[in-house]
Amino acid sequence: MKSKDITYFKDRLIKEKATLEEELKSVGRINPENPSDWEATVDDSDVDSADENEVADKMEELVEHKAILTQLEKQLGEVHNALERIEQGKYGICEVSGEEIERERLEANPSARTSIKHLRDLEGLKKN
Repeated sequence: MKSKDITYFKDRLIKEKATLEEELKSVGRINPENPSDWEATVDDSDVDSADENEVADKMEELVEHKAILTQLEKQLGEVHNALERIEQGKYGICEVSGEEIERERLEANPSARTSIKHLRDLEGLKKN
């Protein structure tokens, strides 16, 4: 992969990282005991603890935030891994075949680890 292409995808990944971090802040906060982990939060400043409906609504919101946070954390991890592969000179190389990943695939998902052909192979390896 050409140097200018790597620079292009690195810039896209850095922007995606910033976007994901902002989205994470909207549903959670960094765990003070583990700075590499996020925990879901809700604004509970207006909750009347005597009102069961309000408490239930906040609990439902917390569950939703946890689900969103889990997905965003996964995406952020994939972006971090892609940035590491750039630093290691391994970006854009299929982890299954060792061949170059199609540009179209990287345009659709800059943190892709496999070519289109081997996408399902990697998913199968994760399940085993």
